[in-house]
Amino acid sequence: MATRSLEEILRDVRRIQIIARRQVNDLMAGEYSSAFKGRGMEFDSVREYVPGDDIRNIDWNVTARSESPFVKTFCEERELTVMIAVDISASNAFGSTSQSKLDIAAEIAAVLMFTALTNNDRVGLLLFAEDIVRYIPPSKGRGSVLRLVRELLTVEPVRAQTNLSLALEYLGKVQRRRCVVFCISDFLTDSFDKSLRIINQKHDCVAVTIADPREEEIPNVGFVTLQDAETGQVLELDTANRHVREWLQARVKSRRESLAQTFRQAGVDRLNIRTDQPYSKSLHAFFHGRERSRS
Repeated sequence: MATRSLEEILRDVRRIQIIARRQVNDLMAGEYSSAFKGRGMEFDSVREYVPGDDIRNIDWNVTARSESPFVKTFCEERELTVMIAVDISASNAFGSTSQSKLDIAAEIAAVLMFTALTNNDRVGLLLFAEDIVRYIPPSKGRGSVLRLVRELLTVEPVRAQTNLSLALEYLGKVQRRRCVVFCISDFLTDSFDKSLRIINQKHDCVAVTIADPREEEIPNVGFVTLQDAETGQVLELDTANRHVREWLQARVKSRRESLAQTFRQAGVDRLNIRTDQPYSKSLHAFFHGRERSRS
């Protein structure tokens, strides 16, 4: 991929800003906070125990020093911490429409970042493939969000297989405070079930799956040569053969069902995105549905 000039990068940043601002204003101004309300409680202070208090909230250290029982009090967290984890493995550079999966991922991530900005929340970014490529801790402010957007727009896909388990485990280690994790990927990987369950117990994890129509159905175009963008493996197929097309469709269906089951078992909400459909409708439906489920 050719290195872009600073002028081109800044032009893309401005374009993403415009797109994100429109989505934030039109779609998610009020739904974002409601969708993630009740996100957790933080310690406030201690006070003397009164009959009826939950004994599980007794602060034993203060109680021992004062020789009378004290309990901890909590308040709802006013600020939300949002982590955007984006899969930049080579398979996400694929796209049979005007935009690749990674292009769409960058725009959705930017929309989420600017939405968090309007709510004065902290936002961080994790870029990963087979290894952790870059981690930027959560912070506040417009300057911070613009930096994250620039990181997304300048990153190049990595020709390596996706190690989603590694990314989730890394987030679990570096992000101590409870947060919302948006994991944006095509999820063309296996063996991340356990890591997904563990991180969703500690954080509020949302899986943003991005798919391209050509990955789900190959038309009858005769012999084709396919190459795995991540492994380089080459496969030749006769798409004119009905049995070959049916075999491919069966594999796609099986993977789709397995992925859906993985998310259900982990208790993870899923946002489905396709490169051939406007993602604004999917975003709106997701946030609206989540808002209703939590009201």
